[in-house]
Order: sequence, then structure tokens, then C-alpha cells
Amino acid sequence: MLIQGDSHMPKTKYSIELTDKERTFLSRLIKNGSASAKTILRANVILCSDSSVSKPLTVSKTAELFHTTPTTVQNIRTIFATAGLDAALYRKKRNTPPVPPKITGEVEARIVALCCSAPPDGYARWTVRLLADRCVELGFVASLSPMTISRTLKKTNLSLI
Repeated sequence: MLIQGDSHMPKTKYSIELTDKERTFLSRLIKNGSASAKTILRANVILCSDSSVSKPLTVSKTAELFHTTPTTVQNIRTIFATAGLDAALYRKKRNTPPVPPKITGEVEARIVALCCSAPPDGYARWTVRLLADRCVELGFVASLSPMTISRTLKKTNLSLI
């Protein structure tokens, strides 16, 4: 049985009060339309949650208005209240990449040195495949593709010709 009424409504944990500058910034961001859809959604949610101009919409009404979930609306409000406008609008950059690079500065230096050395017996010059195989043989890395060697040499302005 569902009982409706103010006594069972959740209490607002964070109250959002925007300054005129923040409100103007968010309005321009939405009207300009050059930001990502997620950023525009977040800006809309923050503007609808502003209690300094009028009574803010409830979490469920805001979620319904912008076709998202109440959890998303609550998360945006919470991030704004605890970390500020930039954190609520934009995604945090990762400190480390999801997959660490195989070619570090040290490995790159070894590849360049190997490329500048004499080619193996029976070959007139180094090829990217030969370099990749030799790097694995010498234990620079566990595995390496010829394309990785090619990109590394291009980045260091070296060529095998």
C-alpha cells in the first residue's frame, strides 16, 4: 500500500543555490549546444535544482523531465554540493591510462639504439618485423607488434630506409 503525502517524502539532503554568474554560465552552456549531451543534461539538472530563484523541482520530477533516472539526478546534485560546479558538469580525467603503455622511455631508447646498430647477418637493413622480433628476444618487452615499432620510429623521426 502506497501512502502519498509530505510526511513520507524524502528530505532534501543538499540545497543548491546558484550565483547569478553560475546561472548565466549554465544557461549559455545549454543554449550554445556545443557541449556534450551529458554536460547539457547535468547543466539542466543543476538549473532545475536551484533554490535561489524559485522552488526547485523534486528529484523524480527532474528525472522525468530530462528522461533520466532519479539516481542520476541525485548524484549530480550531490557532486555539485560537495565538489562544485566543474566537478558536477565535467568528467574527471584519469590519472593513469586504462592499459599501461608497452613502450616506455627506456624501451624506446633501446629500440632507437637497436635501429641504429648493424642489421643481423644475412640482412641488408633492419625491418620493423625484425626489430619487433629482436626486442622480444632481448627481453625489452614480452610481446610487440611491428606497427608499434613503426609508430615509435615515426614519433622519433627515424626511418628504416
